Amino acid sequence: HVQLVESGGGSVQAGGSLTLSCVMSGYSSMYFMGWFRQAPGKKREGVSCIRWSADNTYYADSVKGRFTISHDNAKNTIYLQMDKLNAEDTAMYYCAVRPSPWVGSCLVDQPYNDWGQGTQVTV
Repeated sequence: HVQLVESGGGSVQAGGSLTLSCVMSGYSSMYFMGWFRQAPGKKREGVSCIRWSADNTYYADSVKGRFTISHDNAKNTIYLQMDKLNAEDTAMYYCAVRPSPWVGSCLVDQPYNDWGQGTQVTV
């Protein structure tokens, strides 16, 4: 039984920072892990993603230089450090996992099998 549990969301003033966490359980292997967000009335968009074994990281243009994705193998946890937040970052944030290999962008939601319940970020 796989499970993804996000935490760390909240309300912050513009220019502030938050760190999101996603604890993953029940996986025997992971290929890509990603963070996505969805604001009211908008489509879900990829924010950042990382390959578990290779540490390749990818970011949407809108967050490059402000957000940092990382993971802790021992804790089966991925993080999203978000700095210099602005109103356009307000959204529900979701983590997602692709357990098996995938050729293509990891910033689209198509390849992901499992999703967390989301954590709200309000700026």
